[in-house]
Amino acid sequence: MEFEVIYKEYWGKIFRLCMGYVNDYNLAQDMAQDTFIKVWQHLPAFRNEANISTWIFRIATNNCLRQLERQQRIVSTELPVDLPEEEVVDIEPQIRILYKSIAELPEIDRIIISLELEDVRQSDIAQIVGLSESNIRVKIHRIKALLTKKMKEYGK
Repeated sequence: MEFEVIYKEYWGKIFRLCMGYVNDYNLAQDMAQDTFIKVWQHLPAFRNEANISTWIFRIATNNCLRQLERQQRIVSTELPVDLPEEEVVDIEPQIRILYKSIAELPEIDRIIISLELEDVRQSDIAQIVGLSESNIRVKIHRIKALLTKKMKEYGK
């Protein structure tokens, strides 16, 4: 498969996965771009032992986890109050609430629900995160129930 085809097919999915991790539009774009740089670099070595989508999502997941580790090591500081606010692409309010709710989940749950939202097969999700398929089904059900509850709370 050619890189350009992979990029066009998976860019949105990988971006949304990254957005689910960090809930920051610009950082999610950077993380998605880093993912595709790694895909491009390692595509010649891909051996078709797994689905290409599983391989790409695994790269993205590892990239997101490394980013979270880096963020935990960095000491956050307050920015000056008088900085001009940048124009942000407006995401629908419900989608913003969903991303905020997903970002509050534990890491493994974020991975699972982000992949589920991208219509990744549950057997592939199980392979990506290293859990059994039945465990994935249970986790997805619980995560969806929790997110539904949070969406209703934010809607008040």
